[in-house]
Amino acid sequence: MGFQIVPEGLYRLFPNAVTLVTSFATVLFCVVGTALYRRYKFFRQCSVIPGPSAQIPLFGSFTELFLEPEGILPHFMKLYKVWSKKSVTRLWIGPFPMITIGSAEGAEVVLGSNKIIDKGREYNFIQPWLATGLLTSTGSKWHKRRKMLTPTFHFKILEEFIHVINEQSDVLVEKLNEKVGQDFDIFPFITRCTLDVICETAMGRHVNAQGKSDSDYVQAVYKVTRIIQARQTRPWLQIEWLFRLLPVGLEQKRCLSILHGFTDQVIRERKLEYKLQKAKEEKETERIADNDNFIPKKSRLAFLDLLIEASQDGKVLSDLDIREEVDTFMFEGHDTTAAAINWSLFLIGGNPEVQEKVSEELTRVFGESDRPITMADLSELKYLEYCIKEALRLYPSVPIMSRALLEDVTVCGYDIPVGSTLMIVPYIIHRDPTYFPDPESFKPERFFPENIQGRHPYAYVPFSAGPRNCIGQKFAQMEEKIILASVLRRFHVKSLDKADDMPVLAELILRPRDGIRLHLTPKFPTGSPVI
Repeated sequence: MGFQIVPEGLYRLFPNAVTLVTSFATVLFCVVGTALYRRYKFFRQCSVIPGPSAQIPLFGSFTELFLEPEGILPHFMKLYKVWSKKSVTRLWIGPFPMITIGSAEGAEVVLGSNKIIDKGREYNFIQPWLATGLLTSTGSKWHKRRKMLTPTFHFKILEEFIHVINEQSDVLVEKLNEKVGQDFDIFPFITRCTLDVICETAMGRHVNAQGKSDSDYVQAVYKVTRIIQARQTRPWLQIEWLFRLLPVGLEQKRCLSILHGFTDQVIRERKLEYKLQKAKEEKETERIADNDNFIPKKSRLAFLDLLIEASQDGKVLSDLDIREEVDTFMFEGHDTTAAAINWSLFLIGGNPEVQEKVSEELTRVFGESDRPITMADLSELKYLEYCIKEALRLYPSVPIMSRALLEDVTVCGYDIPVGSTLMIVPYIIHRDPTYFPDPESFKPERFFPENIQGRHPYAYVPFSAGPRNCIGQKFAQMEEKIILASVLRRFHVKSLDKADDMPVLAELILRPRDGIRLHLTPKFPTGSPVI
């Protein structure tokens, strides 16, 4: 008697059931077999790219899942130096291949593409707060929003916000006067200042983060940001159902209720104010209709007002659409700028000869006055601008950018398959000795006009590049320059730590693990210039 998969007796008792089970098993075998073959093919394609072998064949490695945040960038740097032959390396994060791009040439292929515009899975953890605003959206929605929001950052509109940055910088200087002669961490002071700036410029509202850092809204911003960063580096928090059950998930829900509730309320109030203001301007125009040169005086605008105007009473943007863009401004507009300012102070404070040149430039432009900074002044502060650029080279606010690959692409001679995640790492790109000799040294002169001639356009990408470059980079540069000038006009800064002893956290934003410790000395007897 021959071998039978299903006993003959079962056929007689359950003919239909047995046929069904056999068919299901056959289908399951085909599905699993096809999936394994595709995984095998994908695995082989990825394994051609230089990088450490997977610990579990076909399913990657789990070692990298347990890296501490301060160990991520050193690990990337080590892998890059060991494995990189053509500026591309491969690393398995669990079952996911991370293809690291650490060269200007590779960055150009990815960032310069009009097709590779989908953000990596790490950005999914931002969506509970920002939904699919400009930072996280893709496809036609992203294209439409980008086109709509670009005029919001026009030079003339940015000029309207300079008074806000000056006012909040003055508050910062007052707070720092209280720390003169002490060793302290300046990072939270700068962060609260930039939070006040973005709240007023984005929403037209004072949250007084510098004076009342314990407010519900301010604390919610801090907590949600930390939760997002934790989810990006802790795999168990990435399991959605588990995250929601954990205390950290409940805390995020509570904080989002505060953040969204605040933004929703501000949108309602600003829409009403906007309608009243428009009606008032129309009446003024009618009253002086015979004067062709009459232009009604407009109230101070916030980014939110420009979104309300563009919304066309909900036809183009709903209140939820407006909220996700305002929340995106809030998220992107304070932490990245705060990091850039802090790292600039750290590096200037650790290089006395650089600080002396900055002081000479500030004295030439402002003398000993404490007058507000104007747009004309900013164009005169060239050396300070070079210092900021060099600080962003060494410590880019966003140290790693990721893209999800939706179609195969060739980068630096390697064929990378669809389904991979591309990691563009400015922290590595900016340290390429081909374009930046002695890359670890702080040298603002690298950005003198004569020294940037011929440099690869993607060798320096602190604000990303290509179609998804940072839409708010001009606003950020203006804010960074004003706040730094305001601080350095009043104080001599001394850094208390060395770069070699500074552990950095590669989270959403590149931040020092232990803060930025400074010692301030007033440049004038009272800590402030004379009028």
